[in-house]
Amino acid sequence: MSRAIVIRQIGGPEVLEVEDQEVGAPGPGCVRVCVRAAGVNFIDIYFRSGQYARPVPFVSGLEGSGVVEAVGPDAEDLVVGDRVAWAAIPNSYAEQMIAPVSRLVRIPEGIDDEVAAACMLQGMTAHYLTHGVRDTRPGDVALVHAAAGGTGQLLVQTLKNAGARVLATCSTAEKEKVALDAGADSVIRYTECDFAEAVRELTQGRGVDVAYDSVGQTTFDGSLASLRVRGLLVLFGQASGPVPPVDLRRLNDMGSLYVTRPSLAHYTGDRAELVMRAGAVLDAVRDRSLRVAIGGRFPLADAAAAHRALQDRTAKGKLLLLP
Repeated sequence: MSRAIVIRQIGGPEVLEVEDQEVGAPGPGCVRVCVRAAGVNFIDIYFRSGQYARPVPFVSGLEGSGVVEAVGPDAEDLVVGDRVAWAAIPNSYAEQMIAPVSRLVRIPEGIDDEVAAACMLQGMTAHYLTHGVRDTRPGDVALVHAAAGGTGQLLVQTLKNAGARVLATCSTAEKEKVALDAGADSVIRYTECDFAEAVRELTQGRGVDVAYDSVGQTTFDGSLASLRVRGLLVLFGQASGPVPPVDLRRLNDMGSLYVTRPSLAHYTGDRAELVMRAGAVLDAVRDRSLRVAIGGRFPLADAAAAHRALQDRTAKGKLLLLP
């Protein structure tokens, strides 16, 4: 039997319940994995709260790392004992899970299981935002919201590695230090000023080439106001809630702006692209050009506490569940 975190009704963190489940043998093209660490992400909160639809009941979680303990028929390339990581496989908040080989990547030597689990979803998100949604060039100026969070820190580093100037937002002096340590060139505390006005001052009135917004409702208008003419707003989350409907004429009035709402799934949709992005992230972690900050470790049974810490924005770095 395997313990897992099951959601039987949509709601707050209290709906996360520990249950025993029979995992069984892996089917064709799949392996059974003993989960060593599971990543906690905002997308897990969106599914739990009903912002993203998924039929109940279901086991929460999409990201993690572990060790292959059984191999199904036609499951090529992996053997028992291989260490693997993943970013988009359901049922990851568990001691054991069945996973398709096509969505797993091997963990290179020199990277431990916790770091591998901590960098997959957010690291590949930072990679596709920097090297997929647009081709970041040296000298580009980027605005990154929530820069002290797990994704924010990795995005700041990835943009800096690509040669961009990074303006970051956060809420406190403590988080400002985290963003600066990640490499941000300037940090704006949005609780103390109008961040769009601060961006204009820092760019001599020009605005940024791109704004990366994972906050959503409370920052969307300011993100648009921070862009240069023909700038791009990349809305990749909604931590403060979904953005209301927008009159697209505003994009013209504000300078022929662009807006996109991308998803990691569409930038790792085939095996080759998944391996490319995961390889780039894991190689950067191994050569220390990308530093992963783990902000908290929780026992599997304390998944609700981990969700509260992430949702309350008290976390500074990646949160992990350790089965």
